[in-house]
Amino acid sequence: MNGLPAGVRPRLDLMHALLLPGALFALFVAAPLGALLWRAAAGGDLLASVQKPLVRDALRLSLATSLLTLVVVVALGTPLAYVLARARFPGKRLLDTLIDLPIVLPPVVAGVALLMAFGRRGVFGGLLRGLGIELAFTTTAVIIAQVFVSAPFYIRAAKVGFQSVDVTLEQMAYTLGVSRVRTFFRVTLPLARPAVLGGVVLCWARALSEFGATMMFAGNFSGVTQTMPLAVMSAMESDLFAALALAVILLAASFVVLLLFRIAGGRGE
Repeated sequence: MNGLPAGVRPRLDLMHALLLPGALFALFVAAPLGALLWRAAAGGDLLASVQKPLVRDALRLSLATSLLTLVVVVALGTPLAYVLARARFPGKRLLDTLIDLPIVLPPVVAGVALLMAFGRRGVFGGLLRGLGIELAFTTTAVIIAQVFVSAPFYIRAAKVGFQSVDVTLEQMAYTLGVSRVRTFFRVTLPLARPAVLGGVVLCWARALSEFGATMMFAGNFSGVTQTMPLAVMSAMESDLFAALALAVILLAASFVVLLLFRIAGGRGE
């Protein structure tokens, strides 16, 4: 240590001092997760619990709705993200803020808002009922709730990705006679791919873990609206091992999502 250049030793001492709070926080995060895994492994046959109807139905519904949500968000959110990244127009900042609002809005409030808009007695309830459409407390309501809360994660990430692409590259393609659509798919999207893929991963993860808005707008009906987070709540009252099985599945999915996000963002090291 004495042979180190001046200024290096103080920096090392600071790093050593910061290791303690870092280690304490890591322990704080690892302790409950480890307890969950230990309780699930010690409590019985985890595989048998996964085969239970409540777990199986919730898993199937969550996968189906979250994947459909992802398709809707990517299809509608990609052009919106590109417009926000490239265009300038009055009210852009307000629109940008409105799109990001569900990120900070309490999920329960989001669910109440959806119910007030599209519920049977909502603002558009009469119009939908006249068309023979019922949204609240259906599987479609699950998808709507998931889209509402998860879309901002994708749009925000995709917008940042499009903003990182040099505009001159697009302009060069235009001067070569390449259409705007082909330029988007051949130039812009490939260059923005890491951010877009990161947004896809975050969007799917948020949809998979959605609870509050789904509970308020879609309800908690087994096989119809009971996704995995809702099934965990229900199972805690009657079948602890089923709840643990669902919790472990969601924990594993969260870990994989974070890993994929780091890989997509080029931070896999």
